[in-house]
Amino acid sequence: MRYTTRTCGQPLRWAALFGCLLWLPFGALARQAPDTTQRTNAAYEAQRNKVNELLDQRSARFGQFNQSLEQRTGIFGLKTKKDMQASIDILKQIVLTDNDIFRETKQLLDFKDFEKTQIAEQASEFDGRINGYIKTISKLQQEQERLQQELRSLHQTNRRYLGLLLLTLAALIVWAAFFFRRRKKLTKA
Repeated sequence: MRYTTRTCGQPLRWAALFGCLLWLPFGALARQAPDTTQRTNAAYEAQRNKVNELLDQRSARFGQFNQSLEQRTGIFGLKTKKDMQASIDILKQIVLTDNDIFRETKQLLDFKDFEKTQIAEQASEFDGRINGYIKTISKLQQEQERLQQELRSLHQTNRRYLGLLLLTLAALIVWAAFFFRRRKKLTKA
């Protein structure tokens, strides 16, 4: 029976070892992921802050534009060419700021698209690894079943040989008893 227990425990030890090896890559990835995620989040936040600053600049310039529209430095409270040029210059700055906002927002969206692509690639890679691990586990389970079947077969063979040995020993004892009796009879006679 000790042989059976030790042999049956062997696949369990292998399964435990395989389980530990299975989770090692995930542990390494889990340690790497926060660092990458933190860098990604920091870059995203910096870009977002840049867009927010540009939006604040646009709001401030729009306020300046409203003030310039109300400015009338001409005779009888009329607008002068200089007042109108100041309003046009502020409007040009607003348009340039809008262009910067669009450009930076596009970078922000590209950044998010890149992040989504990267996450999808990682998910695909993890799926591939998991499928590989599942196949390996399946193969190991099949191998374990085959070894258990072989072990049962060896136990049956062992029992047959043990029975045959006991039968042979019993026959030998009967033959020896018969031989000694006959010898006693021959020596008495």
